[in-house]
Amino acid sequence: MKGNLRIYLVFILLCSYSVQIDAQEDPPRESEFKEPVTKLWINTYGNIRIAKRFFWVAQTHFRFEETEQTPFVGQVAQIYNRHAIGYIYSKKFNFSLGGVLRLNFNTDPSSPDRNLVPEWRIWHQYMFAMPLSNMMFYHRIRIEHRWTQDFAEGSNYDFRNRWRYMFKAKIPLNSPTLAPKTFYLSPEAELIMQSGKPVVGSPFEDLRLHASFGYILTPRMTLAAGIMYSQGQTLSDGTVYKQNWTARLHLYFSPDFRKVKNKLPSIHLDD
Repeated sequence: MKGNLRIYLVFILLCSYSVQIDAQEDPPRESEFKEPVTKLWINTYGNIRIAKRFFWVAQTHFRFEETEQTPFVGQVAQIYNRHAIGYIYSKKFNFSLGGVLRLNFNTDPSSPDRNLVPEWRIWHQYMFAMPLSNMMFYHRIRIEHRWTQDFAEGSNYDFRNRWRYMFKAKIPLNSPTLAPKTFYLSPEAELIMQSGKPVVGSPFEDLRLHASFGYILTPRMTLAAGIMYSQGQTLSDGTVYKQNWTARLHLYFSPDFRKVKNKLPSIHLDD
């Protein structure tokens, strides 16, 4: 009996040593960065006042992606429709709850799969505004619950959560305040994490660094344009990172259809 026990112990030790040697011969892979992809986003952001403290969020985004022949605007990649009902708690804080329909287009010219699949989301957002001197700073927390589908025919929907935090500033350039006829500079940074069953080794979805130059036409309309660099892990392989350079065009509008006597002072709403 003791002889058998010795044999078992020797066998276990040999197996452990073999595993250690194999682990040393197969070192961890290094991270790989894909070549940057160029994109163009044309975005509209509507905050429509519908009651004393409620507003309707109405956003439409058109997103284009490069082809071999045409950078930035080569082909349609996604179309967003994001809507929500928002509540104004104070001039410095508001929150929203709503849904998203995103249409995803297959941008791989060699793919035999479907050209278009819908993506569904439920989202809620919490916006904090912080005035400092003549500038405005924003903290935005956005949480999205999303159902995505591959382009292959008959593929199932996967459920994931997105956890987003954005820090943004607005700095007037030719005026002491952010008033009509003012040009402004707006740097921002956003970190997007994800979780769910499909997310194994790739929780870091995106880091977006964006700077825009804007002009306030009226109290109800603003135009802006900017450039954004982003990077993040691919869902299928966490060691592979995607990169994007995105030109962004923005239109902000905020109509108010209430009677004048019911209007609150101006509040800080943003995208």
